[in-house]
Amino acid sequence: MSSVYHNPVLLKESVDGLDIKENGVYVDVTFGGGGHSKEILKRLGDSGKLFAFDQDEDALQNVLDDDRFQLINQNFRYLKQYLKFYGIRKVDGILADFGVSSHQFDEADRGFSIRFNADLDMRMDRNNQLTAFQVVNTYSQEDLASVLFQYGELRNANAMAKTIVSARSDEPIKTTDDLKKVLSRFLPKMKENKILAQIYQAIRIEVNQEMAVLKEFLEQVPEMLNKGGRLSLISYHSLEDRLAKRFIRAGRFDGEPEKDFYGNINVPLKKVGKLITPSTEEIANNNRARSAKLRIAEKI
Repeated sequence: MSSVYHNPVLLKESVDGLDIKENGVYVDVTFGGGGHSKEILKRLGDSGKLFAFDQDEDALQNVLDDDRFQLINQNFRYLKQYLKFYGIRKVDGILADFGVSSHQFDEADRGFSIRFNADLDMRMDRNNQLTAFQVVNTYSQEDLASVLFQYGELRNANAMAKTIVSARSDEPIKTTDDLKKVLSRFLPKMKENKILAQIYQAIRIEVNQEMAVLKEFLEQVPEMLNKGGRLSLISYHSLEDRLAKRFIRAGRFDGEPEKDFYGNINVPLKKVGKLITPSTEEIANNNRARSAKLRIAEKI
């Protein structure tokens, strides 16, 4: 597979954040093109170990020929389960680079990109049954509106959902171009790409259960990290970043941190440093880095 499969974002900063020990055990839960994994392996000694997760079968073509490396073709929501299978109960660091890889955006038939006409698919794992076609053509108006509002943060989600339901009663909405035509009145020229990106994001998140997966993953992290172990999280939209920020701060996704009998705050992680964003130079070289945010935390 070509080295342009995915251009890793915040590569140095995210791997620096792991504070790698030469003989440590690390996990890259979003392997993709292997950019972050390669950098981790450079910093590991002979007795170090790196596990990587990726549910997309295309990523298997990027497997690294290194005795210290193991690629697991699964969703990272199963982090604990699969590491346990390999006899690993604790690790020294976990890196996650959320969102869609450059390869997935550039493969027209996957339906992720607003640049191409394709069947409504948007599955990161093509073995999953739920597709974008099913979301668009079978969800109730209320559920569609909820998806568009919650995951796309679209103010006119109700009107969009009503338009979709009305259009599909005549014939199914089969392709990304079909969807654009149905929603054309919501796409003014100056904002067309921005609004389409929000619509696609909403449907993609629903298809891949991205928010549920992220929560399940984060809830496993404190148990899987050794004391002093690091977590390096790269997110690309406010929904992901909000969950990451809240979990690092409070050990939960809503409400205040738990307190012990004496009123001391009881959280499993502490933040390390400030929020990190890409440099102007990195954004110029890789436009997909523009919305990236990196948060680093340490197991207390």
